[in-house]
This record gives sequence, C-alpha cells and structure tokens, in this order.
Amino acid sequence: MVTADKTSSGLKKLITPIRGMSCASCASRIEKKVAGLEGVSQVGVNFGAEQASIDYDSSKVTETGIHEVIEKLGFEVPSYGESKAEEVESEDQRHASEIDNLKRRFTFSALVAIAIMFSGMEWVQSFLPGPGSSEHNLLLLILATPVQFWAGLVFYRGAWTGIRHGYSDMNTLIAVGTSAAYFYSVFLTVLPGIFESVDVYFDSSVMIIALVLMGRLLEAKAKSNASSAIRKLIGLQPKTARVERGDAEIDILIADVVAGDIVIVRPGEKVPVDGTIIEGSSSVDESMISGESIPVDKISGESVVGGSLNKTGFFKMRATRLGKESVLAQIISMVEEAQGSKAPVQRLADKVAGVFVPVVIMIATLSFLGWWILGGSLDLPTSPFVFALMTFISVLIIACPCALGLATPAAIMVGTGKGAEFGILIKGGEVLESVGKLDVVLFDKTGTLTEGTPKLDDVILDADTEFSVDQLLTYAASLEKGSEHPLAEAIVSESKKRNLRLENISDFQALPGFGVRAILNHREMVLGNANLMNENDIDVVHWEERLEGFARQGKTPMILAVDKKVVGVITTADTLRSHARETVERLKGLGLKVGMITGDNRYTAQTIADQLDIQMVFSEVLPGDKVDEVEQLKAKGLLVAMIGDGINDAPALARADVGIAVGSGTDVAMEASDITLMTSDLRAVADAIELSNRTMKKIKQNLFFAFFYNSLGIPIAAGLLYPVFGILLKPVYAALAMAFSSVSVVGNSLLLKNINLRH
Repeated sequence: MVTADKTSSGLKKLITPIRGMSCASCASRIEKKVAGLEGVSQVGVNFGAEQASIDYDSSKVTETGIHEVIEKLGFEVPSYGESKAEEVESEDQRHASEIDNLKRRFTFSALVAIAIMFSGMEWVQSFLPGPGSSEHNLLLLILATPVQFWAGLVFYRGAWTGIRHGYSDMNTLIAVGTSAAYFYSVFLTVLPGIFESVDVYFDSSVMIIALVLMGRLLEAKAKSNASSAIRKLIGLQPKTARVERGDAEIDILIADVVAGDIVIVRPGEKVPVDGTIIEGSSSVDESMISGESIPVDKISGESVVGGSLNKTGFFKMRATRLGKESVLAQIISMVEEAQGSKAPVQRLADKVAGVFVPVVIMIATLSFLGWWILGGSLDLPTSPFVFALMTFISVLIIACPCALGLATPAAIMVGTGKGAEFGILIKGGEVLESVGKLDVVLFDKTGTLTEGTPKLDDVILDADTEFSVDQLLTYAASLEKGSEHPLAEAIVSESKKRNLRLENISDFQALPGFGVRAILNHREMVLGNANLMNENDIDVVHWEERLEGFARQGKTPMILAVDKKVVGVITTADTLRSHARETVERLKGLGLKVGMITGDNRYTAQTIADQLDIQMVFSEVLPGDKVDEVEQLKAKGLLVAMIGDGINDAPALARADVGIAVGSGTDVAMEASDITLMTSDLRAVADAIELSNRTMKKIKQNLFFAFFYNSLGIPIAAGLLYPVFGILLKPVYAALAMAFSSVSVVGNSLLLKNINLRH
C-alpha cells in the first residue's frame, strides 16, 4: 500500500490493493462509491491489477475512511508490513494459494464432467443404467452435487456477498445460471412426472462450472505473469549490507542502514543501497535500471544505485538515499502506479460494465419468458419451457464481463513491465493514449541530441606566430585550469591527453560571457571571444571571415592573444550523441514530425539540425521561453512530446502533451515528465513511443474482443438466430466462449512480452 504526498495542502495519492473483485462491474461499483466521498478528487479501480489509485484531500477524508467504504461493499483491503518485499511476498503466497485452490476445484469438476460424458456412451450401458432412466439421472445427481456446491462454492459465496450488499456481478450470473440447470434437473430426478420432459441437464451445470473455473485458473496464472515486472524489481534489492561500525565490519539488514554509513561492496555483490563511492573503483552492471547491458566504470566521487551489480572491483561507498527515497524504490513505485492506471479509452467499457449485469439478467429473463410463451408456435427440438430455460442459462453464462475489465489493465501491466526491463518508465494509461496521438516530437539540443560537453575540435595558429600547437594549448589550458566552464574543461582535457605541463599564472581575471585574462611568464595573455579582443584593442580583422566560418559550422572559437597580438584560435564543438541520427529516422518512420529547440545561435543550431535532417528548428530560445514554443505548437492543434534532460527543461516537459525525460538528466526533469528514460541511450526515446503505440494497439484489440464476444454472443445465446437459421448456443458452449474471451484478452496482452523494439 502506498500513500504519497502530492502537495503540502493535504492532497495525497493512495494506491491500495483490493481483494474480492470478480469482474469489471465490481471495479465500477467501487469507483462510484469512493468518488462520492467528500475530499476524493479522482479514483480509478483496476480490476486486472486488483488495486485502486485514489487522489484525496486528507483534511476532509482519511485513508481509513476510504478503506471502510470499500469494505462495506463486501471487498477486502489487505494490510501489509512496511517493507515492499513483505508485500510482494504476501501477494505471491496469495496468488499461489488462489491458483492451487482453483486448480483443485477445476480438476475435480473436469473429472466429473468426463465421467458424466462417458456414462452416456453405448459401451458402458452393459454395466450402467441407460440415459433417461431414473437410475441414470440419480447417478448424475450424485456426481453433479459436489461439483455444484463444492467446486462452485466460489460463485455462491460471491453471489451471496453481492446480495448482502445490494449488487450483482459475474458470480451472480454463474450461480443463477448453473443453479437453474441443476435444480431443474433435481426436480426431474426426484419428481419425474412434474415436467413433461425427462431430459436432465446435470452435464450442463458441471461443464459450465468446470469451464468457468478453467477460465479463472488461466486468468489467474496470466495475471500473475503479467505483473512479474514488480517482483523482478523487488528481487533486485539485497536483504543485507556490510557496513563499517567503529573498527569492525558487520552485516546488517538493509532497513538498519542509515544515511552516512560507510558500506563495503566486494566483487560479484549487489550494491545494497544508493550512495557515493569514497574509495576504490569498479565496473558496475546497471542494466536493471537502464536496460543497457554494458557495465559502467565507476570511480571515487561517482554515484552508484542500490540493486546494481558490482562486477570487478572493490569499493567503499557512503550511503545516501535510503528506503522510499532510493532510485529502485521510486522505479517500483512508478511501475506499480502505472500498472494500476487506466487508459481513457477504457471509460466506455467501465460505463458498460457498471450496468452490465442487471441488463444481462433482464435480457435473460425476457428471453426465457419469450420462448416459454411463444415457443409453442415454433418447431422446437424440446418443450418451450426447456428451450426457454436453456436460453436463459446461456445468456447468463456468456455475458460475464470479465474480458471488459481485463482489456485495458492486462495490456498496461505487460506493456509497462516490458518498458521497465528496457529502462523505460511510463506513468500510466493516459500517457499511453496520448503518445498514440502525437504529431510532433521536440528535442532539447544540448545534453539530449548532443553530448552537452564540448570537445576540442581545431587548433589554428596565426601565420606570424612563433608558437607551436602544443605551446598554444599549454598557455590556454594554464589560463583555464581553474575554471569549471565546459569550454575550459574541453581545453584542459585535451592538454591532459597530450601530457602537457601546465604553468603558473598570476593576476587572473574571469570575465563571464567573454573569457579570461592573466599574466603568464611575465606576458599578458587574453583568451576569449572576439568581443573580448575588441575591448582590449586587439586586432582580429584578418580573422573575422574565418571566425564567422567557424560559427556557421556550429563551432565555438576562442582566441588567444599574447601581448596584444593574436597567436591562434582554438575551436570546440558539441558532438552528437550516439544513435541520435538513428533515433530521428525511427521517429520519422513512425509518422512523427521531429523538431529541435536550443538556446544556441542559429548557425550552431542549424549545423546540428542538418546533420540529423531536422527541418523544424527553434534557436536562440531562452530557458524560460521553451514553454512558449511548446504552447505555440499546441495552439496550432498539434500534440507535442518534449524531450529533455535539464532543470530548465522541466517546465516545457510538464506543459507538453507528453514529457519524456532522459535519465541521465535531473530529478526535477524526471518528476515533471510522463515518461522517464533511465538510460542515456537515445534510442530509448523511439523505443518508448513504439512500445506505447503497441500497448495502446493491444488495448484497442482487447476492447474489440470483449465487446465482440458479448455483442455477438448474447443475441445468439438468447436464440434470435434460431427461427431463421436454426442456430442456438448451448449453455456448455456459452461457458467455453466466456472462458475463452477472458483468456484471449490476457493472452493477447502477454504477446507484448515478445516484442523486439529494435528491429
């Protein structure tokens, strides 16, 4: 159970499990009741995930109050310990117990159904009473009774709970349908002369119960399989950590680790908690978070994530984020919330499910009365009453709305779980639906399409200088060695690669936006842009054409002048991230327009755009104006996805129809986004959109299957085709069709597990 603060004003989100739902109408009933509570602003109940997501004002309604309302409807709200691992373990045990229980009841029902089927065959007539005889009917009664009241007890319990709380659901339909066939047959067996017919339908009641139980068994297994992503994530968390306490190293439970503890991680061990390496280095497998199989080299000062695998080295780390604050815990929470969400397209199914069962009972009753009263004028294969009874049972059985309730959640559970395996965290069904309607994908340039860290590109010497390239770099790096500016880091990094020995400087001046000035070897040196040179009366006229050419190529030139004379120019350029071009091409292949937004000048922006074949370019956009550009696109009627990684991208990510944060960025950007990529691999952008589209396609297919079965099946079961075509859906076949509808919906969703996103 998760309760998360949304704002400081008392608004909270409650994610709570609910037990006892048998179909989509149950979920719809809970939604209506909870939504009626004062202080509840939004509620979604997911039948497939068996949980509710509720936004509420804690100053007006309490978590306990919400639980009480749900329990008064006859459903159970289980409570777990503080540990998410305890909750998952408890859920696994419950699923296993439920599956074992269904398996026993189904196996018994199936064996009895087979026995009844064999009892009517000619080769057993030599030692058993013949069909239609009182003795044969009595034998079927003995066989069918334990199936009806032991194997079918789950339906009677559910129906009785509904009656006590004033509603009807799937259990009601099964209980009423099978009871009609069973008790009619009992009357014929005990009082053979009470009806004109001598045919009993014990076989129908037994087969219906067996088939419905089979459907529930397959559904339970498939639902458990669909939610396996959460269990895999939970399993990544180690149970103990080795920490330094005083002069000793001790193993303690993860729950006992406190912020600041020194944690020891040996080769082959999982990193127990989030932290920062303070000693040693290693290669760490972070595929559980990012989906990238290549281990990441980590050195002192770099962060590591709990649950990742230490491959080679030994290191010590200082524990930082623990418990619910850890990266893994936040991922689990996001996946759990997404799996419990609904897509807006499900709303129609929810409305139908809310009134479905009463309407079905009415249709079944009208069908029964119509055939009983009017059937005498038609050539029926049996008496009007028996024919009417069969249509009544068939309508009740085939109409169970399980498939309607499973259509959306089954696909979302599998789709978001698959995404988590690739380091793609999708916040829910509404996001999936929005992705499918996108028109434009707008990339932030720096740090998203490009590396965001400029690299040295050219070193050009003045024709009249006596300096060498290495000397020029030595002086430039000596001037910049104390700066944290990305351009300075590019120069210093190149000097280190060349093993250049830097020199001491004096009278250093940093001139933000222009460059630096200092004294080196008793000579005045100035390093910066053309404006800085002009301010210091340094002639750069003969460089102007070349400087403009560098700018047009997307390069940033820095001029070095010694004693008022230009000795050379160093250029840096931001490089494309790997797979950037491939990603843009894939997005275009998905029918999307691709744009780029940046604060860089139009020359630099256009250079990057040309390399990626991007036609829509917004350059020289201040960080605060990115939102305005998104708004202008939306004002044109376009649905926009924004992709970024920095704090200054967060407002635009939140304002876009779909915000996608690259995981190498900031927590703020990730919080503001609808989809978070835990990997720095840009291909994950296209993966996320393609996965969302495929998941949404499965949802639509599932809803079609669900409505198709019921829309087509109910009229046939009611006998509408019989007068013209002689077609009638017998109760046993109705049960088979009903079971198949739920299994087909879940099975269709599970196909998402096999998709290959990178063809």
